[in-house]
Amino acid sequence: MTHPFLIGITGGSGSGKTTFIRQLRQGLPDDRVCLLSMDDYYVPRDLQEKDERGVHNFDRPASIHRKEFVRDLKLLLAGQTVQRQEYVFNNELAEARQLTFHPAPVIIVEGLFVFHYKEVWKLLDLKLFLHAKDNLKVVRRIKRDRLERNYPLDDVLYRYEHHVLPAYEKYVHPHMQRADLVVNNNTDFNMGLAVIRAFVDQKLASAGSPVQR
Repeated sequence: MTHPFLIGITGGSGSGKTTFIRQLRQGLPDDRVCLLSMDDYYVPRDLQEKDERGVHNFDRPASIHRKEFVRDLKLLLAGQTVQRQEYVFNNELAEARQLTFHPAPVIIVEGLFVFHYKEVWKLLDLKLFLHAKDNLKVVRRIKRDRLERNYPLDDVLYRYEHHVLPAYEKYVHPHMQRADLVVNNNTDFNMGLAVIRAFVDQKLASAGSPVQR
């Protein structure tokens, strides 16, 4: 296998990263595109730092198992398979799965800090930033955390104001101007998605035969 092409995708919480990536991967064989998400590398809740009100703050660079994320990314780039237990965001209604990540010609890494972590940044071949207005992001965050993660509304709003937004302004937004492509998702991201999908298709075609396992 030739050296994988590594795409980094970041953006604020609620900017549409998950939906964008899901649609990008539609119709592509699993052995052609691998997704490694920082969402599965959170430090356990009881080890997360608390703010002055005693609320755990999951929106800091240190909230992620940084060394483990970088280690697994480098393993994938070296052609090795990686396994990790799914992180279910402390949702008592969800059951964690054992995830398996296989090397592929195209690897996507996504998360709040993929540009902030210097050791990840220098590995990226293409840097994509999903952007949306703050009011849209908070509405999307509320819908996601209420429906998918079973979080109370007051908790969602408090975390957005005191954790999510400050972290975005400090660790995420400053990197937008360094991205190769900024996709605006105030209404939809269809045009940006079409551009990236065409690019990925071209990369996969030039990569040749599927990965052998």
